[in-house]
Amino acid sequence: MQRCGNGLIDSEMHRSAQARLRQVLGPEPVRWLLVSVADQCLVLIEEGRASRVYGVSTATAGLNGREGSLGTPPGVHRIARRIGAGRELGTWFTSREPEGVWRPGEPAPRDDLILTRILTLQGCEEGVNRGPGCDSEGRFIYIHGTNHEDRIGEPVSQGCIRMSNTDVLNLFERVDEGDPVVIV
Repeated sequence: MQRCGNGLIDSEMHRSAQARLRQVLGPEPVRWLLVSVADQCLVLIEEGRASRVYGVSTATAGLNGREGSLGTPPGVHRIARRIGAGRELGTWFTSREPEGVWRPGEPAPRDDLILTRILTLQGCEEGVNRGPGCDSEGRFIYIHGTNHEDRIGEPVSQGCIRMSNTDVLNLFERVDEGDPVVIV
């Protein structure tokens, strides 16, 4: 077992996610992400091994891909877009466009900011996270930085996968568009 956020990632979860990934996309890629909602963590898998583990905050509503559910959508996704390269730490985005810079301790212009970097997610499983009524990309589900870093490790988002700003910056530099993301 390996430490993961507030919990542990066990090898059975890794194997199960790996099997689902292979079932949906074919051979295991060199690099992919595993998000454990139960453990509130994201694991970067490279060459079949966990290379980095990050704490995250997923949805208060748990795993649910249905439109309007405010849940974090399950299953296999791909990183569709990487947004924010070269932007300052704490840059906040509205509709995926930079709007300003927020610094910890300053009042936030809104309660829930999308900060630093955005990795947009595109579902790969029709009827689970892709298509009418359950489309992750259409729901604007992202991996992104947050102004609620003190809540990392708790399920408090409205569907997205929140990370600390330094962690999302680190992850952003390690992944590419098209890399798979398995959410369990």
